[in-house]
Amino acid sequence: MARPQKLESPVVDAWLADHAGWSREEGAIARAYRFADFAAALAFTVRVGMIAEKRDHHPDVLLGWGKARVTWTTHDAGGITRLDLDLAEATDAIASDLRPASEASKD
Repeated sequence: MARPQKLESPVVDAWLADHAGWSREEGAIARAYRFADFAAALAFTVRVGMIAEKRDHHPDVLLGWGKARVTWTTHDAGGITRLDLDLAEATDAIASDLRPASEASKD
């Protein structure tokens, strides 16, 4: 399978404009999530890890009590690729599945 190619900045900017909570950080995209407690944040992290393993593309994850921060980038492409955007969307879906809609807007 061909490795993904780094996206041009306007493509990433357009994606960020449509995906609240995500930001660009040094060649990556990142988002912080809040959860009710440590167990919920850990469950989220495990589910993100499972999809990362399935896609063979792994984020940086920072886990704390009631919070998790996920950063996606493609190191061998030198920045953000379509794979990062796709997995960021999957990450949002996981968070939505684990939290009530009223809490999902508090990131």
